[in-house]
Amino acid sequence: MSDSINLDDLGRNDSWEGVRAVVAGFGVSGFAAADNLTHLGASVIALDESPGDEERQEKAKLLGILGADVRLGEGATHVLPDGVDVLVTSPGWRPTAPLLAQARERGIPIWGEVELAWRLRDPDNAAPWLAVTGTNGKTTTVQMLDNILRTAGLRSVAVGNVGLPIVEAVMDPDAYDVLAVELSSFQLHYTSSMSAEAAVVLNIAEDHLDWYPSMDDYAADKGRVYEGVQRACVYNVADEATMHLVEEADVVEGARAIGFTLGTPAVGQVGVVEDILVDRAFIEERQTSAAELCQIADLPSSAPHYVQNALAAAALARAHGVSQAAVRDGLKTFRPDGHRIEVVAEAEGITWVDDSKATNPHAAQASLQAYDPVVWIAGGLAKGARFDDLVATIDDRLRAVVLIGQDRDVIASALAAHAPQVDVVQIDIADGPAAIAAAVETAAELARVADTVLLAPGCASQDQFRDYKARGDAFAEAVRRRL
Repeated sequence: MSDSINLDDLGRNDSWEGVRAVVAGFGVSGFAAADNLTHLGASVIALDESPGDEERQEKAKLLGILGADVRLGEGATHVLPDGVDVLVTSPGWRPTAPLLAQARERGIPIWGEVELAWRLRDPDNAAPWLAVTGTNGKTTTVQMLDNILRTAGLRSVAVGNVGLPIVEAVMDPDAYDVLAVELSSFQLHYTSSMSAEAAVVLNIAEDHLDWYPSMDDYAADKGRVYEGVQRACVYNVADEATMHLVEEADVVEGARAIGFTLGTPAVGQVGVVEDILVDRAFIEERQTSAAELCQIADLPSSAPHYVQNALAAAALARAHGVSQAAVRDGLKTFRPDGHRIEVVAEAEGITWVDDSKATNPHAAQASLQAYDPVVWIAGGLAKGARFDDLVATIDDRLRAVVLIGQDRDVIASALAAHAPQVDVVQIDIADGPAAIAAAVETAAELARVADTVLLAPGCASQDQFRDYKARGDAFAEAVRRRL
């Protein structure tokens, strides 16, 4: 790169000729970053240890034709090339990864795709970002928010950790009015200059402790979403950690702290009054009254964590200026993706529920608190998480527990310590679909009339399945097969 080129001066309308960029990872976000940097004129080298499937290899060939250097396969990410000006990393790459460690040693800037996307916004028509993070509920909240925004007549799209890569959205020649942005802690770790219009941390609970040195480090990355917020920092009244993150954030002067609660809201909050979601934050009469947003009965689920997600989405939409009517209609017409507290079947007095998306203890706890009594199917990859607090909180709801997966002993130990009265059956089958099928049969034997059999694993799925969706599909298939 020429000494006269400053990366901080470069945007979508500038030539990136002379900039040598390495993109670490060639998944969805990595391809988007490499493709757009190549389009802008940068010299791009994309690296990934995995050769990938046929689709990935076709994308590699396409970028090669356009001028990028794509290197896929074992050993590709061991050594950072010489003369690199910036490293763009895909989410989830640990700071200790060789490429990133070498970049830090050389003083090379490390950006995530989110940071790159922020820098590539159209300076003349930049869509505001409404950002969502938290341990659980991010995808549902972002999709709710997107539906509300579209209902309001805005050109919106769900981007980031769900849906479209953010780089693709900001580079779209047909500009969006607003972006609903889901951000993981991994994405936020490599983000420094983002300034969202409004942002929320839904909750903070143990997760990814196989990646982070401590909970404080994990929470700190979540809190980065509040940095530079322009209008509203939305937080969870029931989770003090989220409020503390707001208090520590450096925001634009005039930005407000807006709480959401399942109780009666104070001034400056959104909450619930007699099964009605209400707003005491964005109305002029908030000192003396509240405005109705919608009724809990209007939502697809009345589970407490689902109502919290709806309140958070409503607060972000209201911060953007969306009307109460659009919030109401957007929430009423929203339908969540599969594998999120999804009723698979009701037969012989037993309800079968798929919440395979509950991939950590906090998510499993939220799901378990929506049902009583429960035959709980759990297990998988615990990612360093503990289950003692979860079991101690919901032990009185458990009829029985069926455990699968690599780290089932972690959950079994917590159950033995805090719920010794509960029957626990461990399924010692390595094959995922076979393990789920056996778990379903066992759960059917343990369940009684009026019980719920709930798949809320509290763990990741990759020990036995491609992803949580494949795990949920296997559960639903096994349930339907036996009915």
